[in-house]
Amino acid sequence: MIQIPEDRRPPMTPQLALRVAIVGSVALAFFAIIFFRLWFLQVLSGEQYVRAATVNRVRDVAVPAERGEILDRTGNVLVDSRQALAVQISPTELPKQPAEQRALYRRLALVLSFSTRRERCVVPGVGTRRLARIPCDVAKQLAILPYANVTLKTDVPRQVQYYLAERQTSFPGVVVQKIYVRNYPLGGLAAQLFGTVGPINAQELKSKTFRGVSPNATVGQSGIEYAYDQFLRGTDGQEKITVDAQGRPTGQSTVTAPVAGHNLSLSLSEALQRVGQQSLQRSIDSNYPAPAGAFVAMNPQNGQIYAMGSLPTFNPGVFTTGNLSQRTYDQLTSPAAHEPLLNRAIAGVGPTGSTFKPITATAALESGAWTTGSIYDDTGSYKDGALVLHNAGHAVYGPIDLVNAIRVSSDTFFYNLGARTNVSNPLTQPQGGPLQMWARRYGIGHPTGLDIGGEASGTLPTPAWRERLNAAEAACDNLTHPTRQYPHHPDHRLPPGGCGIADGTNRPWSVGDNVNLAVGQGDVQVTPLQLAVVYAAVANGGTIVRPHVGLNVQNQDGTVLQDINPAPSRHIAINPFYLDTIRQGLHEAAQSPGGTSDAVFQNFPLPVYGKTGTAQLNGLSDTAWYACFVPATATSKPIVVVVHVEQGGFGAVAAAPVARQILSQWFFGKPGPYVAGSSHTL
Repeated sequence: MIQIPEDRRPPMTPQLALRVAIVGSVALAFFAIIFFRLWFLQVLSGEQYVRAATVNRVRDVAVPAERGEILDRTGNVLVDSRQALAVQISPTELPKQPAEQRALYRRLALVLSFSTRRERCVVPGVGTRRLARIPCDVAKQLAILPYANVTLKTDVPRQVQYYLAERQTSFPGVVVQKIYVRNYPLGGLAAQLFGTVGPINAQELKSKTFRGVSPNATVGQSGIEYAYDQFLRGTDGQEKITVDAQGRPTGQSTVTAPVAGHNLSLSLSEALQRVGQQSLQRSIDSNYPAPAGAFVAMNPQNGQIYAMGSLPTFNPGVFTTGNLSQRTYDQLTSPAAHEPLLNRAIAGVGPTGSTFKPITATAALESGAWTTGSIYDDTGSYKDGALVLHNAGHAVYGPIDLVNAIRVSSDTFFYNLGARTNVSNPLTQPQGGPLQMWARRYGIGHPTGLDIGGEASGTLPTPAWRERLNAAEAACDNLTHPTRQYPHHPDHRLPPGGCGIADGTNRPWSVGDNVNLAVGQGDVQVTPLQLAVVYAAVANGGTIVRPHVGLNVQNQDGTVLQDINPAPSRHIAINPFYLDTIRQGLHEAAQSPGGTSDAVFQNFPLPVYGKTGTAQLNGLSDTAWYACFVPATATSKPIVVVVHVEQGGFGAVAAAPVARQILSQWFFGKPGPYVAGSSHTL
């Protein structure tokens, strides 16, 4: 190795020495700054940071209010609430890192015995994803209401509450909350009428109805629960809990107490409701292939609903736990299961058969198309050009007036009235003639105004209505359709009437349409409640009552705060003599020899005014109807009853027996015998 002699090494210049000094000074300064900063944090401010790390947050927890009770007219509890423990997630307190969230969900699923298997999850506004149950529920909530708690499971045992509380650091954002759960002690009794409750959604929060309501509130979603939510809901309280950095309560909290909701008393009678549903179920079971039905019992003077039932029914408790599966919901709404959620009394529509005849009689008398003393020779058939129709069973009644035509339910008599009340010119009278005018006045084709909503409007056929159907049929037929449906149409268009909207594409209104309407057949669509309002008007002299189930709002101690007594919708002026004639026909139909329901009511102790109906439906068995009343002139407890049994056959056989048991329970406190009639009239 070559060594450089000492005397030949380059000396350190003044410039180089200056640079070394500057660099050393800067390094020393940085070191001093870091040293003093660490000393300040550790020695001077350490205690302050420890305090801030242990007590630095306040958690707001909603304290739910107890929802008010729903009572029957005598104070029996129909719906109340019970306390339960629910495991919830507060989205705003979840870990921010996705990996930490997934780990939390897995731990929580194990505690709640939930599957972690990924399944189809439809997230509003996002689309379909594959997520396990807990992340699916959270994703849905975040998509519609980001700041509300997500209820994962209700009715968890105390052990779960203790387990999660002791391990709060492992379950950030998870709370076990005391909540109130709706309780239905009567099971499926009047289930469709009560409706359901559930967490408020984003759309509801923006509405005037729920202005100022907490994002964590439970509100009425349908039926009585929705219509009277403002009284039943109450006001949630709030608890402010001080927690440390790990989310553990420090024992300091302030509470704003919740205010319980008011109680709601209904006009319903629990006993009458029970008898109605039991009797209707017996009729369904006895008259194959009847799958379903409905009934209404109402005060014809003021519209108070005494009972309203729809079968099949369901236990509304399935909606209270927050664990309703898609499979269960599909079952409740499936046509194959006959849609248990559907309230057939107000949303089930169909032709009424001969129960429509009092409307036709009113139109004929008021328009002058017929008189109370006029006689029609019933030969068993009715002919109008190519139109030929017959009485049920080809019965022949001979010369009859209006009273006897109602008593025996002569179809040919009312076919004749249908022709007489038809429009003279459909083009200049698109809304129909006297029959449509009086049907409309009675309320056919319009909701009754029931206080809980959810009503179907039904259909009143008119020339204008038929033209709308014709236009819709023609437009549909001209669209391109799958070739597999009509493979022989190369342009993929359907033949006239192929869509099934109308019976042809350009058939004008005809006398046959009005003849069908006159006996409640064909295209007319009516709900049981609409028909009850019609018969109430016949009973009370022409007042169109506004049906309602609400009776009054009460404080927790039973003090009445507000009565519910809506005014009638209107009064229609009908000649009292005409009404007396129609009533006489209805009374003889129910309680005189030859009357269509005399076999059912002949020995009933009170005067009954009633009419059978048998509606014919293409491809299905006939549907049974019965409408009747006991008026205020005969009792201090007037009542109108309508019964509808889908595919039950003849009205006297399937529907009238149910009406008799409802009347017997109302007047005598027991249903009495189930008496089926034998009349096979339509």
